[in-house]
Amino acid sequence: MRSNRRIRWAAVPVAVGLVIALAGCSQQQLNGWLPGTEETKDVTNHTSRVVGLWTTSWIVLLAVGLIVWGLIIWAAIVYRRRKGQTGLPVQMRYNMPLEIFYTIVPLILVLGFFAFTAKDQAAIEKPFAQPDATVHVYGKRWGWDFNYINQNDPSKSVYYQGIQAQEEENANGAIDESQLPTLYLPVDKKVKIELDSRDVDHSFWVIDFLYKKDMLPGKTNYEYFIPQKIGTYQGKCAELCGEYHSLMLFQVKVVSSSDYQAYLDTLTDQGKVGLLGDEYNTNTNQPDNKAPVTASSDDK
Repeated sequence: MRSNRRIRWAAVPVAVGLVIALAGCSQQQLNGWLPGTEETKDVTNHTSRVVGLWTTSWIVLLAVGLIVWGLIIWAAIVYRRRKGQTGLPVQMRYNMPLEIFYTIVPLILVLGFFAFTAKDQAAIEKPFAQPDATVHVYGKRWGWDFNYINQNDPSKSVYYQGIQAQEEENANGAIDESQLPTLYLPVDKKVKIELDSRDVDHSFWVIDFLYKKDMLPGKTNYEYFIPQKIGTYQGKCAELCGEYHSLMLFQVKVVSSSDYQAYLDTLTDQGKVGLLGDEYNTNTNQPDNKAPVTASSDDK
């Protein structure tokens, strides 16, 4: 009779887990509560990989959690103090099979998470031998500069110089999206993004791309991806960078190849030819930048 009672109590957490699992999931849950919707699924060639890694990790962790919670509840109920019992229960010095189990299982989990993460990271970070479009992005307090590099003739490269997001008057913090810095990218083309900072640490994050990368003074980082859906996507700085960090916004327009070239031609017609380079950096603490020296009164 007591054995049956123990089985019933042990079955409670298992039953609860099954009810939750069989209740069905919304699209947001299937996406692991990551940004994006069904319409923005597979925005780049990497988003499905990121979602797969994220949701699979949570499924494994949830299964481990259910087992651990079940064992805790089972032990608390089965080995509780009964009426009339006194003193301490029988003490065990060790249980070798159990100790081996709770040493090996976490090790397997950690190695498994590391292996799958390393595999996906290697695929996401793999450079393109010959990218179709290369854009050098500078983060600055609190805006963005975009250099569209012409690989065949660098002298024909063009640039866009952006400012921080402008708040509309009497609009409770609403942003004038028409003035947001806008990065244009061609759909279904291999894109290489070069990332630099003009001053402090920033982070380049296109939300629906499910990927962000730091922009560090004195170091160039890179992103490689293929935009797969035409549309407008929101971006922001994901690294606290100062007073107006919340206004360091931008947007990305993924357009057809012809529209992309037309935009570059527009920049050429506006005279924005060339590159906005490191000469506009405001960080004077880099090794190659020397602060001006003024003569003291003792030197005169």
